[in-house]
Amino acid sequence: PRRNVMRITVVHDAPLDLHHEKMVNSVVNSLEKSFEVDSRPFEIDAVGRLRGTDLVFNLTTAMGNTERQVHLPAVLDLLGIPFTGSGTTANALCINKTLTKLIMKACGISTPEFFSVRPGETADNLPFSPAIVKPVKEGGAKGIWEDSVVESVDDMQKAVSRIHERFEQAALVERFIEGREFTVGIVNSEVLPIMEIDFSSLPDHLETFYSYRVKQFHGDETNYICPAKISRREEKVVSEFSMRVFQVLDLKDYCRIDLKIDDEGKIYFLEVNSLPLLVPDYSDIVKMAEARGWSYEDLINRIVASAIRRYGIGKETGRL
Repeated sequence: PRRNVMRITVVHDAPLDLHHEKMVNSVVNSLEKSFEVDSRPFEIDAVGRLRGTDLVFNLTTAMGNTERQVHLPAVLDLLGIPFTGSGTTANALCINKTLTKLIMKACGISTPEFFSVRPGETADNLPFSPAIVKPVKEGGAKGIWEDSVVESVDDMQKAVSRIHERFEQAALVERFIEGREFTVGIVNSEVLPIMEIDFSSLPDHLETFYSYRVKQFHGDETNYICPAKISRREEKVVSEFSMRVFQVLDLKDYCRIDLKIDDEGKIYFLEVNSLPLLVPDYSDIVKMAEARGWSYEDLINRIVASAIRRYGIGKETGRL
């Protein structure tokens, strides 16, 4: 093999659905022009085989039972192998919406009022209304139904028990902010064009927030406006707010942050995806990169360039 070329191994979940398969293939194709690339599923017995690689491109987002997104970063850290994306601590914090919000609160970053209810516990009052009830550790709007926004203690308790039963995890009860919803992508410490998720064109019977059915089945009717129609000043404020979140949580290379802005123009942090999917023509961060004028290949290579710079690798190859 050409030894002056860096070796990158793309590590992914197994089994792969069509979405994830498309993502893995696209990442591999994007890197093959500049690097020696192979891809493999994450297997605990075969982790040692990663030792010969210069950099791992981490695409494992779904493995694990009660903890997710932490295995590969933890193991690679142990083996001393560089990898793309955030480390174990950041991934563990970000997968837990309650912990992320506690850190925001401690750092003075505004986030809607909240409390969480663990399985086996009950909550007897609702200090704010309306509230939205969601599982603490799910992504992709899982566990958010059309009736997840509640206004009474009774409805809140029902929504909380449903999460305990179906997900066997804590429920986050959060003040529901009426306002515009935005998502912000950061790649290599650069804020991409901000995207607004606009629900106004959805059929009347549907909820105007990111429930599971809106996200999974009505994506075509949801407007993804990128760049968002906001003023220069708002854009600057949102960008600085998002970079602060990125730094406080010690995120690396790329991430996506969800925010809401109420009618008074106040920004609220909702949650962060420390390992957003990179599915061509589908993932929000890919759409934002396109709005910046980057091809899919540019996006992937910028993520790699960010990791290479962080670890200070690849200088000797003379190709970077």
